[in-house]
Amino acid sequence: MMAMPISCSAFRRTALVLALVAGGMPAFAQESTDQSTDQSATQLAGNQPAGEVVLIPNRVIYPGETIELAALKKVTLIAGKHKPDAVATRAEELDGKVAKRTLLPGRYIPSAAVREAWLVEQGASVQVFFIAGGLTISATAVTLQPGAAGDLVKVRNVDSGKILSGTVMADGTIQVSAS
Repeated sequence: MMAMPISCSAFRRTALVLALVAGGMPAFAQESTDQSTDQSATQLAGNQPAGEVVLIPNRVIYPGETIELAALKKVTLIAGKHKPDAVATRAEELDGKVAKRTLLPGRYIPSAAVREAWLVEQGASVQVFFIAGGLTISATAVTLQPGAAGDLVKVRNVDSGKILSGTVMADGTIQVSAS
């Protein structure tokens, strides 16, 4: 009589360990067969209210790989299921971003698992600008770390060897401020 609870408990522990090792939460969903968002987003077969439409990987996406829409699959969550907070589900949140860790097929994509593509790579030669009023000073520097637009990165001035911190601009230049 005591064997049943022990084996059941062992089974639950094994299932929990496997779930934790596999990583990520599975998306409880069904594939959207209708590509028109009006129909698939408003109703499922059987006139039940539709679940939320989300994007999940359709293949393994490796760290450092740029996420393309072709690597994602649109699915509709089963009615009554809601996606967890802090997961990226829309095309704008994912297209062109870079995976920070392995993203598995059929699993939600945590927002923390993707980043913007680097605009400047580590070791790249860049133009650095200091602008104050009508004064503009420019210099050539080497980046000491990669960065996306808006990131604060360290650069080394090629002429003086001084290390400066500046903001990566959308055009790939670095803007430093007075310190």
